Amino acid sequence: MIGSRSAAAVLATLCALAACKIEDTTTPTAEDGGSSAPATDADRMAALVEESWQAQVLPAVEEHAVDVATLRQILADGLGAAGDAHGLRPDGEANSWNFVISGTGTAIEADFESRAATMSLDTDGDGAGDVELMLGPVIRGTAIRDAMPFYAFSDFRDQIEFAKLGRALNDRAAQDIARPENDPIGKSYTFTAVMTLKAADDDWTAVPITLEPAP
Repeated sequence: MIGSRSAAAVLATLCALAACKIEDTTTPTAEDGGSSAPATDADRMAALVEESWQAQVLPAVEEHAVDVATLRQILADGLGAAGDAHGLRPDGEANSWNFVISGTGTAIEADFESRAATMSLDTDGDGAGDVELMLGPVIRGTAIRDAMPFYAFSDFRDQIEFAKLGRALNDRAAQDIARPENDPIGKSYTFTAVMTLKAADDDWTAVPITLEPAP
């Protein structure tokens, strides 16, 4: 029987004759002292969002927030007027306007059973919900991504990666929102949220960045 050293020597000789090389095809892990496997798109986007959330996203939200009553008044003159005054959107007039809104409202409806949980607030005192907040953890749309001037599609590999950035931003927003533990109906809440409008009369469905019981 050929010993392990003899077998290794034979293999090395054969490879030398064939001008071949032996490559390690295993993926090093933390356990064997190597680096971890390459991060996925989702991992990298989550890391990017974590890096920019406090430094860029929250300051942009604070800078561009407009009171709900003020925005409604300007929308009476059309979406273009409201967008020019307070809107945010990627370059190009074909893109929808995004708005950062702030205000206080009374909870009229709430759905906390779904993973796409929502709470509808009455912010103008007419007894009907006029701002629907998406509480997550599943949040639709890309309003936060599209409202931030420092995220440009051209800076990302492709549409798939850019879409995962939007998901990561929604996930990060949901982390900071404490869903009311008890029945919220009839109680007042103060919020800041980001929404997309394609028309002046669209329903207001927004991703909350802050949500607190009103004092």
